[in-house]
Amino acid sequence: MTHRISRGTRVLAASLGAGVIVPFAVAAAPAAAAPTPTVTCTSAQAGLATKLQRDITAALANRSGTVAVGLYDRTTKTTCTLRATSTYDSASVVKVTVLATLLWDAKKHNRYLTDRETTLAKAMITQSDNDATSALWRQLGMTKIKGFLTAAAMTRTVPGADGYWGLTQINVTDEQKLLKLVTAGNTVLSDNSRAYILKLMNQVTSSQRWGTPAGAPSSVTVHVKNGWLQRSTHGWRVHSLGTFNGGGHDYMISVLTHGNSTMSYGVTTIQNVAKAIHKDLVPTTATNSATIQRYVPTDTPKESMPAVPAAG
Repeated sequence: MTHRISRGTRVLAASLGAGVIVPFAVAAAPAAAAPTPTVTCTSAQAGLATKLQRDITAALANRSGTVAVGLYDRTTKTTCTLRATSTYDSASVVKVTVLATLLWDAKKHNRYLTDRETTLAKAMITQSDNDATSALWRQLGMTKIKGFLTAAAMTRTVPGADGYWGLTQINVTDEQKLLKLVTAGNTVLSDNSRAYILKLMNQVTSSQRWGTPAGAPSSVTVHVKNGWLQRSTHGWRVHSLGTFNGGGHDYMISVLTHGNSTMSYGVTTIQNVAKAIHKDLVPTTATNSATIQRYVPTDTPKESMPAVPAAG
């Protein structure tokens, strides 16, 4: 969908897991297939690092675009990284950071969230509602958002300027730091705050449960937040953050992508990676191979009004 604004500039109502309007000039040409990337893995479990490195690399073979991957499994002390410090426009995955900031700030002031805040937070995470996100982003302000990023040691994350939260600059290293904070006790987020974030990420609407949950066995509990955004450069950004607990494992996956020709192409790339990871970490038997169909993407991502800064 396009709209006319002053001097004939065209803008695209681009989706951020619901969307933000950003400058748009011409349609992006599909990116050429990148060279097969080098994935680095380490593990305390014999043979697992080699298997993951091989299978993630195979999952990305001949895929167009640029992909960054982060995996951490506490149980086997397994870590995999690919382009861990490369920068991407956040799209809607920044909404987890917004909620974490809100809870971190409430903890500092020894208060509970208000009814308004809980309503906005639920819409922001479970429906990827942009208006709710914009309201919380304005309420928090740049000082608090940067304060949380400092407390969380997310040193390479740069909040989007002028109210454009979906253009926050993120990377796999910092997103994995965030997921680690959400999934284990720490001094930044209270246990109640962590449980609240995970509860909402477990309640994401079915049409947005694609990405990192793909291939997860039914024995594993899933928490997910995705984001998607099209711009004139780098085509579609498609991202997925997920944490997984069960089957004897406690792990988290971040996959960030851009240079995708369509949203669905990016979803497929992420799901190829996710399926390889789940298969290697939590192998299923012939009698226990059912996976929950949590990953049905929408072909028509919702477009909405821009994420604008507060008036005045």
